[in-house]
Amino acid sequence: MLEREWNEKQDALKLEKIEVTYSYWDGSGHRYSVVITKGTRIDEFLNTVRLHLQNTFPELRNVNADNLLYVKEDVIIPHHYTFYDLLITRARGRTGPLFHFDVHDDLRVEADHRVEKDESHAGKVVTRTWYERNKHIYPATRWRLYDHSIHTSQS
Repeated sequence: MLEREWNEKQDALKLEKIEVTYSYWDGSGHRYSVVITKGTRIDEFLNTVRLHLQNTFPELRNVNADNLLYVKEDVIIPHHYTFYDLLITRARGRTGPLFHFDVHDDLRVEADHRVEKDESHAGKVVTRTWYERNKHIYPATRWRLYDHSIHTSQS
């Protein structure tokens, strides 16, 4: 009984909509946002982004979602993860939380290194070929593949 209720609540959470701010990155950022459900897999998100951008960026017309990468806080998120997975585990990247998909600035007057920052950067969507050509150049030199055992918050 409790397990069924819990599963129903989780299914309802996965259907909730969120706005994801992202930047299509081709050497410079082009910021957009899209509304998806929390249960959306990264590859489904990338396909939605591709369809949204293909008129503005013709090079995306012949690219499928498998050849796109989603990079959030210097972490490359594998395609099989969902946004729900990142939210529920409170996953963290190298430079901030992976579970904040809106973009906001840190409004504190003074920087205090003792207080954890809650700022979030727009995730980058890049083509795999761009990444392979530029992985030796900043910012791609900082990007690492997501590892659940490293990037999950222990709270």
